[in-house]
Amino acid sequence: MASAPSSNDTESGVGLHLPDTTRELVKILVAGPFGVGKTTLIDSVSEIRPLHTEEHLSEASVSVDNLAGVRDKTTTTVAIDFGRISLDAGIVLYLFGTPGQERFRSLWADIAHGALGALVLVDTRRIDDSFDVLGLVEESGLPYAVALNTFPDARSYTADQLRGSLDLEPGTPMVVCDARDTNSSIDALLSLVQHLIAGHAEGAGPQYGDPVTW
Repeated sequence: MASAPSSNDTESGVGLHLPDTTRELVKILVAGPFGVGKTTLIDSVSEIRPLHTEEHLSEASVSVDNLAGVRDKTTTTVAIDFGRISLDAGIVLYLFGTPGQERFRSLWADIAHGALGALVLVDTRRIDDSFDVLGLVEESGLPYAVALNTFPDARSYTADQLRGSLDLEPGTPMVVCDARDTNSSIDALLSLVQHLIAGHAEGAGPQYGDPVTW
């Protein structure tokens, strides 16, 4: 299993260049509503220093950004987060974190262009907030997996209840994830990669291994 290097490795330059064994470059979206943990997940797995386009929340945004359930959040992504992780078999994922608010919807088409799939993070305390993002992913035709990011005050639900609430197709992967934990986040990404490989084997969806489009 791949793992992200320590901060010391990143700062010393180790891992900045693609490994010689690289065979496939895959653009992946990390999507989800505001405050769900997209930036945290990319931080936890990236083998390079992640790129963030974050700004502090201001009083002007209070009327448009719903802070219910994320009262402690002080910053928000206004364009993208970007990270990179190398997996086994020479697969390198370029991770693009998308803004979670409706007001950044116009950026979606540009960020999604060339992506082969999406990992959609869901906060089970705020399931309704995920519907718009899931709708965007489905409209784009991207294969996706759902990662239920864990929060200490979240209620417990059965897998069937959650799949029903999110209206997921039977073949859509759904996993539990702690975005703060490297191995847990990598496992969530692997569930998506395996879904993409299976879809390619069946001749459905984007062609796995197509070049990344920037």
